[in-house]
Amino acid sequence: MSECDSPITPPALPPGYCLSDDPADMQIDVIHGYLARSYWSPGVPRERVERAIAGSLVIGVFRGTVQVGFARLITDRTTFAYLADVFVLEEEQGRGLARAMLHHLQSRPDLQGLRRWMLATHDAHSLYASLGWTPLANPEWFMQRS
Repeated sequence: MSECDSPITPPALPPGYCLSDDPADMQIDVIHGYLARSYWSPGVPRERVERAIAGSLVIGVFRGTVQVGFARLITDRTTFAYLADVFVLEEEQGRGLARAMLHHLQSRPDLQGLRRWMLATHDAHSLYASLGWTPLANPEWFMQRS
C-alpha cells in the first residue's frame, strides 16, 4: 500500500490515517504480533492468523504505510456475520480508529439486511453499544464448542 491511497474515507478518520479492505494490504507481522499477545488468542500461530485472514472480510487502518489496526468479519454475506480480532495498537488508541473500521464494515452494501451480527468482547462493550450492538436477547439459545 502506498501512503494512504485508499478510496475509503469513513467519517471522523484523523488526517494521515486511511482504511483498506484489500487483503493484500494487511501486514501479517503487525496483525500476528498483536493477536499473539491479546487476551483472546494468546500465542496464536502465524499460519492460523494467515488462514483466518484468507477466509474473512478484512479491514485495516493505516498511519501512512504502517498498519495500526485491524478487524475481520466471518460471513456468508446473506444471513450472518461474526466480528473478530478487532484491535488498534495501544499507542494509536483514542483516535476513533476502531470506530472508523467498524463503521466501514457495517456500512458495506453487500452486508445490508443480514439477520444477525455477533461478536464477543471482554472490554469494549461501550464502543460496540455506541454503534448499535446490544447484548444477546436470548443468550440461553446460544452454545459454543471449544
